[in-house]
Amino acid sequence: MEDDHAVAALAALAHADRLRAFRLLVKAGPNGLPSGEIAERLSIMPTRMSFHLAGLDRSGLVHSWRDGRMVRYAVRFEAMRALLAFLAEDCCDGHPEICGVGASASCDEGCADGEKAAKRRQTVS
Repeated sequence: MEDDHAVAALAALAHADRLRAFRLLVKAGPNGLPSGEIAERLSIMPTRMSFHLAGLDRSGLVHSWRDGRMVRYAVRFEAMRALLAFLAEDCCDGHPEICGVGASASCDEGCADGEKAAKRRQTVS
């Protein structure tokens, strides 16, 4: 990942509403959620949520698509993994396992599975 892409992704996450939406979408998995449901779950006005979701979409961390009359959003797990790898790539002089970042801590499309997520948290702890 290039520095400018990392900066854009981190900037997109640097707002409480966008961070909460991103975390909700991570839990939702690859099927994502409709924008209205995201707004409702986070108690954010739909127009404001649309603004924040568009920012996440522009950053490349999420993608959107039409599903009938709804617009759905989902995390781009590949982009999330790339950002995490970028942040840890120089950890401890090339030994990211010391930081707790490695294959066992990566998130795949099954990331919404609570059991897998719990195992990853135990591995990282």
